[in-house]
Amino acid sequence: MLTNMVVFNTQVSQAAVELLDQMVDKFNAGSNGTIVLTSEGFGGDFMERALYQTLEAARRRVDRYAANGAVSATSLEQIKESSVKVAGGFGPVLFEPAQMTWIEKNEAEAIEVISRNLATGIIQDQLNTAIAALAAAIGNVAGATNDISATAGLSQGALNDTHALFGDRSMSLVGQIMNGTAYHKLIGQAITNDNTLFSSDSVTIVNILNKPVIVTDSPALYAAGTPNKLKVLSLTPGAAVVHDAGDMIVNIATTNGKERIESTMQADYTFGVGLKGYGWDEVNGGKSPTDAELATGTNWDQTATSIKDTAGVITIVDAAQ
Repeated sequence: MLTNMVVFNTQVSQAAVELLDQMVDKFNAGSNGTIVLTSEGFGGDFMERALYQTLEAARRRVDRYAANGAVSATSLEQIKESSVKVAGGFGPVLFEPAQMTWIEKNEAEAIEVISRNLATGIIQDQLNTAIAALAAAIGNVAGATNDISATAGLSQGALNDTHALFGDRSMSLVGQIMNGTAYHKLIGQAITNDNTLFSSDSVTIVNILNKPVIVTDSPALYAAGTPNKLKVLSLTPGAAVVHDAGDMIVNIATTNGKERIESTMQADYTFGVGLKGYGWDEVNGGKSPTDAELATGTNWDQTATSIKDTAGVITIVDAAQ
């Protein structure tokens, strides 16, 4: 008997959401909170929040024996951080209902295969988008960038020099993101790793030098050119927050008109992206941005006065060295 695939809609959606929740919990724990995947979505195109600017400039030295002259006031000011909503899709995935009965497979197996790939695809999209935004925003700030790609490759010393950009706050850099090439370069320099904190099809989190390192071949961590460049992000807690809007829509449609009945599965979903110390430029970046717009540094405005209050720093090296 042919299976009516339309009844899969709710089942696939529920199974995918459950898998997403499980993967999110494991990822957040393993990444030391540098990139936070959350189910706290928001309505509309942007989510804005106001934060008070630091008052470090208000601190001053006083000479008790000098004339009691006037001093300049430091204004109590707020800065605005803006997250942007991103739209994504999965599918359509084409299959024939009779395939399942022909190979004597039940509906549960089909649901598991579709749900697992859907959940993995969404997680991968969210992570790649957050990394692209971080690399763009941080790389657009000279004081947060250690670009030695013209002369050197990746090393522990290069990473240490990058961390030094945070000065006395370098210990607040609690995690790093690099691709597989960068990771194995460090492995080749006799760094040992025996602690895997999280693993999925396209993401691994390991412990290097007592700091979790997210290893993923995200396109934003490699730049083709002369020379080809590797990028490593060193991040603070909450450097990027991905807001899963929880509005995933899954639809499976069955159609006639061919020799065999065909079904397609398609999903729509959204999520928001916000960066610590940066705000999405709502005018220049616009609504429902493309990948290219999200990866454009000038579309992320630094809102925090000091880079020490931002998402982190970036190391850019020659990939061939």
